[in-house]
Amino acid sequence: MEQQQWRRLDGRRIRQPIEAEVRQMLITEKENGHALRVCIGTDSQRKGSEIEFATVIVFIRKGKGGFMYIHNEMVQRKMAIKERMLEEVARSIDIAFRLCDLFIAFNVDMEVHADINTNPNFKSNDALKEAMGYIMGMGFGFKAKPYAFASSSCANKIVQ
Repeated sequence: MEQQQWRRLDGRRIRQPIEAEVRQMLITEKENGHALRVCIGTDSQRKGSEIEFATVIVFIRKGKGGFMYIHNEMVQRKMAIKERMLEEVARSIDIAFRLCDLFIAFNVDMEVHADINTNPNFKSNDALKEAMGYIMGMGFGFKAKPYAFASSSCANKIVQ
């Protein structure tokens, strides 16, 4: 599997696989007495003939702020809105699945956030049922707009 290039919000690149980085961070956070929860989300933005995807892993220290890891990727492909929404969900599920054993081992609650509107008047709503079924079928907690801050706020700021 090709290693994805992850970075922190301040721009520092992660030089090891994200699994190793998250494991080390979880050990450090536990040693410092922090209780964590994690939210994973992806957003995308069309930029000319390309689509930029940003996936974020947001860690929240209960009562003590948070931090996140970011992965961007540009794709040269045309996609309908529903296909793009489901691609965002697939990217979030991919990283959630790769990290879920670590979160279980360290007793960290995890949610997958989908940048899909629950209001049927929005085009992204066409993908809501499939996205919810996909995420919950994998055994992950699910949040959609307006509660999906990892995708609709954090990842959104990266692709804007």
